[in-house]
This record gives sequence, structure tokens and C-alpha cells, in this order.
Amino acid sequence: MAAVVQKPSAARLIKPEQEQQQQEELEEEDKDTAVLLNGEAEDERDKESTATKKKKRKKKKSKSANTVAEPEGEDEVAEVTKQLEKQAVDDKEEDGEDDGDDGDAGGKKKKKKKKKKGAKAQTDPPSVPIFDLYPSGVFPVGQECEYPASQDGRSAAWRTSNEEKRVMDKANEEVWNDFRQAAEAHRQVRQHRLEECSRKLIQENGLNAGLAFPTGCSLNHCAAHYTPNAGDPTVLQYDDVCKIDFGTHINGRIIDCAFTVTFNPKYDKLLEAVQDATNTGIKNAGIDVRLCDIGEAIQEVMESYEVELDGKTYQDGWDEGEVYAIETFGSTGKGIVHDDMELPRAKHLLNVVNDNFGTLAFCRRWLDRLGESKYLMALKNLCDLGIIDPYPPLCDSKGCYTAQFEHTILLRPTCKEVVSRGEDY
Repeated sequence: MAAVVQKPSAARLIKPEQEQQQQEELEEEDKDTAVLLNGEAEDERDKESTATKKKKRKKKKSKSANTVAEPEGEDEVAEVTKQLEKQAVDDKEEDGEDDGDDGDAGGKKKKKKKKKKGAKAQTDPPSVPIFDLYPSGVFPVGQECEYPASQDGRSAAWRTSNEEKRVMDKANEEVWNDFRQAAEAHRQVRQHRLEECSRKLIQENGLNAGLAFPTGCSLNHCAAHYTPNAGDPTVLQYDDVCKIDFGTHINGRIIDCAFTVTFNPKYDKLLEAVQDATNTGIKNAGIDVRLCDIGEAIQEVMESYEVELDGKTYQDGWDEGEVYAIETFGSTGKGIVHDDMELPRAKHLLNVVNDNFGTLAFCRRWLDRLGESKYLMALKNLCDLGIIDPYPPLCDSKGCYTAQFEHTILLRPTCKEVVSRGEDY
């Protein structure tokens, strides 16, 4: 309970005896003390407030005692009253200034907090993690497309408004959000140092977040799965066609997306044909659609283009007069052939792979980054035993040129989302 402090009146101050005035002051302090002792226990804030009031009261009384010494007459009484009123006004102004200062200080603190909470801006080259750019944890949605009509001609537009499909879509929002976070990291690093920037933006964290597979940099007739290792002397040339294929993942949910880089405009028609075929495949993809039907649509688009390079016209498809080999093997065993060989280091290498990559793809360059050495025979042994699947470069005939475009799509209950789609392609 707060102590009640009574302000000294003019009648009390103008008594002639100074001793009586001091006696009354002591009596008031005793009363205040009694109230505190008999009342409920105060918190720290009330105690500080009481102490401040006592100090102010003593200050007032000491000033009044020094100013007014044994006043006599009505004029002196009026003068003392004015002085007391003026002093009370000054005290109120001081209290107001103190409150204002506290308020300003509080305001400044709030502004600082707001500054911290504000969304960050991406740097160039990118270095700010995607999660920091979207503090709410909700990431941009990709391109949403309606599913193609079913074989009997019925439209799939009903999926977008069906309540059951909406509920199913919402139930998987956490999964979609992981894909979208990985896709946003992919979009923002496409024009920069891919692996270095991707590790920062995705906030690489063991098997929970990171790169989905080594960056593919396949040139010309090599279509896919080529990545440089330490000491590779390859230099990109003006007439090269380079396929950039890299992936990111959050909780194992992979974004796989690729594009082709060229410098010579003579390859523009080739890139146009491949990009059109890719978009056709995306357009025809849907729930319950057979993969062979999607492949047929893609092939039809590719064969509709004629690409002319250095005076020669190329058209996709099998032509009359050409010879192809279709090779088939039969076995009564497991259907897997390998060299029956084991090495002591193979077990150690397998533990390293499991701990750092799990079932995700990796390359020798990443093993070097982990400090591994002299592992080539052990790696070959694991591949030969079928424990690790090799993904060697996929090449066409030497002297030809291959191009690639790729996107990841989510087959949601309500619609189809091209989650890796960006303004670039």
C-alpha cells in the first residue's frame, strides 16, 4: 500500500515557533512509517515511488523554511501561499519532463526493435539466407497451372474449387513450403557462383538442408552428369554449349532445375526447340497421365523444329537408312554384374557418404572438401558392389550439340505448380 503524503499548508508554515514546525514534520514522517509498517508488503516500484515523494517533500519544506522565517501579517501569508503554488507548478513540470524522457527512451527502443524485425534485402552476389528474407516462414508460390483435361474430355477446373481438394492441399502446406524455400534459393543464385551461393542461401545443415547433387556443367555433345573435379583444366569457350544443372533441397525435398548457356547466337534455335519441348511436357503433365504420353508430346514438339548449324540441317527422330543397336541382357541371378572385390577403406568411405550425403548424389570434389584422400579404389569397390550407384556423364556422338531445360513441378490436389519457374525461364 502506498503511503499518503500530505502537502504542508500555509497555516502550518506561518506559525511563529520553528520548533513546533519541526515537531509536526517528525509526526508526519512517523505517520508515513506507521502506514508502511501496518499495510501490505509493497513491490520494488512502490518503494522507489515512496522514497522519491519523501525526498521531494523534504526538499519543499527545507526551501520553505529557508524562505519563510516567522512571517507576520496577512501580506506575508499571501506571499507564502504564492511561493508554495509556484513551487508545486515547478514540481509538476519536472515530473512531466522526466516522464517525457522515459517515453522518448522507450520510443527509441521500440524503433530499434522494429528495425531488427524488418525484412532484409538480398545482396549482390546473394549471401542472405532465404529464411531471413521471409521472416514469416511463407515462401513465394511458383507458377500455378490448371491440370489438362482427362481422356474423356472432362475439364479439371473443378479441382480448384472443390472443398475436399482444398483441405487436402492445405494439409500438405508444410511440404509445399519446403519445396518453395529450396526453389527460391535456386532462382536467386542462377546467375552467380552456384554452389558457394547456394550453400549460404539454403543455410546448409547436414542432411536437413543443402545441395541436392553436384552442379552439372556438361559441354557440347555431353548431355548430362559431368561435373569438374580438382585439377580439371577445362575452360568454357565461345562456341561451347554448356548445360547448367544443379539442385537444392530442404528436408530431402529436391528442386531439380536446369538451363543452357551459349554465347554464339547460332545455337538459339536449338535452345528454343528444347525449351518449347520442356514447357510442352509440363503442360501435359498431370494426375493419372501416363509417362509415355508425356514423352510422346515432347518428341512431337522436338521433331517439329529444324535446327541449322554450319550449313547442316538437323531434325530429331529416327531417319531411314540409319542403323541403331538395341541391346538386351538376360540373367537368372540378380541382374547386376560387378567385380567381386573388397577393400578395407570401402567401409570407412561408405560411413562418410552415409553421414554427409545419405541417398543424395555427390562427387569426388565434395569428398575432397571433407578432407578425404586416397579413396578412388574404395569408391570403385562400392560402385562395383552396387552399394553406390555411379552416374557417369551422358554423352551423344562427338561433334554434336545438346541443350537442356528442366523444371520441378508439384502435382497438388487443386492444381499443378511449376515451383522452380522464374522470370529468367
